[in-house]
Amino acid sequence: MISFKKMDKTCFEMYDQVTQNVEIKSEYRVRHIDNGLGGILLEEVPVDPYVKDLSVYERACEYEKNFDITNWRFYMAFDGETPVGAATVAGTTPDLNMLGGRTDACVLWDIRVADAYKHQGVGQGLFDMAKAGAEEDGYAQMIIECQNNNVTACNFYRKQGAMLGKIDMYAYYTEPEVKDDIQFIWYLDL
Repeated sequence: MISFKKMDKTCFEMYDQVTQNVEIKSEYRVRHIDNGLGGILLEEVPVDPYVKDLSVYERACEYEKNFDITNWRFYMAFDGETPVGAATVAGTTPDLNMLGGRTDACVLWDIRVADAYKHQGVGQGLFDMAKAGAEEDGYAQMIIECQNNNVTACNFYRKQGAMLGKIDMYAYYTEPEVKDDIQFIWYLDL
């Protein structure tokens, strides 16, 4: 049976044991109508399947090197003693670009589920805890980042009631290995 727990920074080594692989079979392509003045159309299109390991971009053990994590919250899912899922909510944090100086919003900084536990409610349980914690902390909105090639995450956030608020075609342009990824920013009113 899966158990869910609120954690602290002493869990980071266990947290980083949870895989963060995304199986990609399709992506949302952005089509600009009249160079964007006529609107933007998102079309889900199939791609040659591949797996993207997001853990190379996100390691909990390195959070404190880059940020003041005083207002961050951490959640984990366990099968017995084995970590099978994790989530981080970044609260009010100086110099956290995604917050844009806002103090009424938090960021779902990370959510991950081990491959063998996907589609079993682990992600939903972690998300529910993260959302409840953000509400308890008094935030009015949760900001969530994902990419156009993580269709599963996009559909999950939409199902949670989040609204796609920003599309940045060039967010990763200086990072050669992901320069063609498109950043999607979702907003969830709490």
